[in-house]
Amino acid sequence: MTSMNSSAAALRRFDATTARWGRLTMIAALLFSLAGPAYLVFFSGLEVDHSRIWTAVLAIAGTFGVLWFVEPLTYYPILGQASMYQAFMIGNISNKLLPSALIAQSAIGAKPGTRRGELAAVMAIGGAAVVHLVSLLIFVGLFGSWLVSVVPAEIVAVLQTYILPSVLGAVLVQAIVSMRQPRVTIIAGVVATAVVFVLVPAMPALAFFGTAIAVITTAMLAWLLREKPASAAPSEPSSAREEQPERS
Repeated sequence: MTSMNSSAAALRRFDATTARWGRLTMIAALLFSLAGPAYLVFFSGLEVDHSRIWTAVLAIAGTFGVLWFVEPLTYYPILGQASMYQAFMIGNISNKLLPSALIAQSAIGAKPGTRRGELAAVMAIGGAAVVHLVSLLIFVGLFGSWLVSVVPAEIVAVLQTYILPSVLGAVLVQAIVSMRQPRVTIIAGVVATAVVFVLVPAMPALAFFGTAIAVITTAMLAWLLREKPASAAPSEPSSAREEQPERS
């Protein structure tokens, strides 16, 4: 009992620490990312008026605004609180960090959405970030120009065409294997197919909202078509029970 209480207290401290430093780090990153545009607007002499700024903001919001809501709702059940701060700070979530988290959870048998799965995602994302930075330093910073010159153009073209579908396909398979929910998998496949091949071609204006439509529709259908728990049969009254024969 003492070890369980200490573990719970340690997890509470972990949540409080990651929430505090995660918020501060994200705010600092936001300020740094806005520092460059703010300098160009106010101090560079480009004379960018407010109408152009708001036009650009609305254009970006119209294109990517739906992802501001869809991505947190989509990634949180798998990554958890601490990994969400990591993921949105690092970037490349769907093609790098999410696969790393799913593979780590699968390797140790941790189910997404659990405490064990959250801690596995934290360690996996940290490892993925380190590997990414080291590989960039070595294969891009030191040997980037040389590697590009020796790799045949045909291979480069193949990689540019098929590398992203390969990574996302592997992520999809890993997610299906990890979740082990055939009903939800079938619903998600049918909804995604309908959105990509039926809805978007019929209404091209909804192309930017395809991901949101697929996620929200899948969640609603999965909840509506969920397996209902069987109601427990009422217990028989004591008076109706048969009396056991007495042993001689």
